[in-house]
Amino acid sequence: MITLHHVPQTRSMRVLWLLNELEEPFQLRSYPFDGSLREPEFLTRSPAGRVPALSIDGERMFESLAIMQYLCERFSPDRMGRSLRSPDRMAWLVWLQFAETISQHTAALTQQHVALREDWMRSPTVMKLEAARVAKCYAALEARMSTPVENRDYLLTSGFSAADIACGQAVYMARFFVKLDKFPAVAAWYERITERPAFAKSLPSEDGIFTREFYAPWPVEKS
Repeated sequence: MITLHHVPQTRSMRVLWLLNELEEPFQLRSYPFDGSLREPEFLTRSPAGRVPALSIDGERMFESLAIMQYLCERFSPDRMGRSLRSPDRMAWLVWLQFAETISQHTAALTQQHVALREDWMRSPTVMKLEAARVAKCYAALEARMSTPVENRDYLLTSGFSAADIACGQAVYMARFFVKLDKFPAVAAWYERITERPAFAKSLPSEDGIFTREFYAPWPVEKS
């Protein structure tokens, strides 16, 4: 049995989306965005006190992209993953991991806009820098999706994969801080992949971390 330990609107969402695509039976255990992940019991699952954590066949995994790669290689090496002999194997690994480049900048923006409760704690300089870095990530995706390759609907020429899930979830989070208006190819790709039923099933059923649809750069808009 697979059990995913999950907090809505965090990196664990990408694993949840993948599990929904795989259609393998699993249990979902959700936690609030609070200090419960620092409890000793949870730290046995994820030593840094973060999600996702995955229990599978009596073993425990943490780190979202490691979990995604393992699940793909075990359950879907040629549909959600790309096997060693696939011409797209290298690109699959690159774009799967690129999700973390986007996510680290989004995490910094989430800390500045959401986790830090008082204005004096926030840094306009950090916010501007991290938003600019997210935009550079969008530009990298835009270049990829704009490459004149026939049928380039997804990050890989061979079609939809876990790389789209990982980067798509990262963009889902990043859009709370940096809009896609200047990146039409990314916007079209994002719309395409988020029409999938498995994405809809991974969205929060209740309020998540974010209480607004968009967080404008501070101090233009203060909490």
